[in-house]
Amino acid sequence: MRTVIILLTLVFLAGCIQMTEREYVGPQIDAKEIQGDAAMRLTSTAFQHEETIPIKYTCQGEDINPQLSWDGVPEATRSFALIMDDPDAPMGTWIHWLVKDIPATAREIKENSIPGTEVINSFKRGAYGGPCPPSGTHRYFFKLYALDVDRLDADNSQDFYAQVEVHKIEEIVLMGTYQKT
Repeated sequence: MRTVIILLTLVFLAGCIQMTEREYVGPQIDAKEIQGDAAMRLTSTAFQHEETIPIKYTCQGEDINPQLSWDGVPEATRSFALIMDDPDAPMGTWIHWLVKDIPATAREIKENSIPGTEVINSFKRGAYGGPCPPSGTHRYFFKLYALDVDRLDADNSQDFYAQVEVHKIEEIVLMGTYQKT
């Protein structure tokens, strides 16, 4: 009888763990693997890969986008797209910034700038929304995609993610963390 109770408890706990996992809606990316192995390289003067994002770029600061720059671009690149999202959000992946149609000649996004066409994010606005975790430390992925088209036909986040997957030549990730103080 005791064995049956233990087995039932384990099955119940396994089900609870499975039910509480958050589903990531974007492309599955291992930031460390991509940052280290890709020909493209994405950096910021504001923070290093896997380090804390300064308060200036968050909801507790000026809430402006950080500077980003990249190199090692594939020759066939016709445009870039950028996704900034938080897969640690309680309700699933929270999209902070979507930018499409960044010119193929671009190699930098300046601080507090709009490098292309912004698409509506999880804040229900077409603009950068900085890190603002409700609790704990969250990871924020800045994902830059080299694309084989001049323009993405995407006016919402679902189409944006889908079109990026169809047209990406290469992708690179810069991940920063943030916890409210």
